[in-house]
This record gives sequence, structure tokens and C-alpha cells, in this order.
Amino acid sequence: MNKTLSASLLFSMSVSFLSVFGQGLPDALEIVRKADERFNGEKSSQSVMSMTIVRPTWERTVAFKSWTAGRDFALTLITEPARDRGQTFLKRYGEMWNWNPSISRLIKLPPSMMSQGWMGSDYTNDDILRESSVVNDYIHEIEGEELIDGSPCYRIKMVAKEDASVIWGHQVRWIEKENFLFLKAELYDQDGYLVRTELGSDIQLMDGRLLPTRLELIPADEEGHKTIVIIKDIKFNIPVNENFFSQQNMKRVR
Repeated sequence: MNKTLSASLLFSMSVSFLSVFGQGLPDALEIVRKADERFNGEKSSQSVMSMTIVRPTWERTVAFKSWTAGRDFALTLITEPARDRGQTFLKRYGEMWNWNPSISRLIKLPPSMMSQGWMGSDYTNDDILRESSVVNDYIHEIEGEELIDGSPCYRIKMVAKEDASVIWGHQVRWIEKENFLFLKAELYDQDGYLVRTELGSDIQLMDGRLLPTRLELIPADEEGHKTIVIIKDIKFNIPVNENFFSQQNMKRVR
């Protein structure tokens, strides 16, 4: 074999090796996409949850049912406590309404109310309504790997794109490697200050898929404050259409 042929063969083998090796490297965007689709990628869902609001001197639990269709439609019915039972919240595209049966009043939530806590929790109305996408509105980079509660996770930094309409300057998310589950997130404002931490735990099989069924939101600057959401049941791809998410149905859904 002459020197020219040997060099050519060596070059071809090197390119082939690098190509195969490169295909095995994880892609930050694809990891985030898979994690997002696991929880948000289905056509529709129906769930039963509870939310415990924890404060330094008191706790309060709210139970509710929710229906969703894609990212544009959502209807939530409060089932407990008794004083709030029957309240509903409707999301249609970029708008949100609240029906309160105790005063027979339907209101459209104005922009000034978007930063207020939903049902007094650490989740805001904007969190419920938000249309931002962890996939499309950020630039993703794998910073390394870490263990979260003993599970190997990718640590991924997500920096908001300049033209994205998002409130977070950047996020850091820990995504479990085997099943692509969001187990932890740190959310930072535009000035780089940590605003809150979100934790996912108690992994269970729900409607054929593994999901974290305990979600904790912990504000960074309010000691003793947190909100805990427990997913008690969830079903995906239920038969529901756009007409279900109407102002009329807000008053009669059960």
C-alpha cells in the first residue's frame, strides 16, 4: 500500500470515527425538548392535584381538577376548601378569566394581576398563563452532570434569546438522564439574581409514564415560604375539544 493511499485511508477512518463519536454526544436542546414533551407534549390531559401553601405561621391546602388541550387551552376547577369550591379559571390563548360562584361574577384578569399569586400561592397568574417555551425561547448549553437525590442528571443552562418575551434572564435545569425528567430548576431574573428554585420528586408511573408527582416552588427571598403541588392522578390524550374551554362551561364544569 503506497503512502498516498495509507494517508487517505487514515483520514477516512478518522472522519468516520469522529462522525460516530459525535452522534453519541448529548445535545442540550434535544434533552430539554424530550423533557418538555414528557409532561407538556400531549394533545390533552385531565388531572387531579392538591396545592399546599406554606408560610412561617400557617399552611393552607387547595384541591383542584384541571383539563388542558395543547398549550392554548386550560380549565381549572377548585374542589376544596369549601369556601373556594366551584371557582374556575379559564385560559384561552393569551387571556385568562376567573369565575367566582359565591358572588356570581366572571372577571377577565388584567395585566396588572398577572404578577399576583394564584390562589394565594407562590405561583403567579402569569405562571399559569405563560406562553413562553423552554425549548424555543432559550439558548441551551450543557454545563455538566450532577446527582439529584441520587439520580444522574444533565445540568443545562438556558439563556433567554434577545427577542424572546420571557421574564427570566436565564434558567439552570437538572434533567434526569435515563427518563428525561425535570428534577430541579433555578430561575434567575434579568439582572442575574436567583428568584426561585423548583424541585421535582416522588417519581411515579402515571398513565403509562414516569413523572415527578411532587413539585415544590421555593422563593429565594422569602424565608419560610414555599408551595407544594401533589399530582394525584393524570391522564393524557383524553377526548376533549376547544368548545369545552368556554366561559359557559366555567359555570357548570364539575
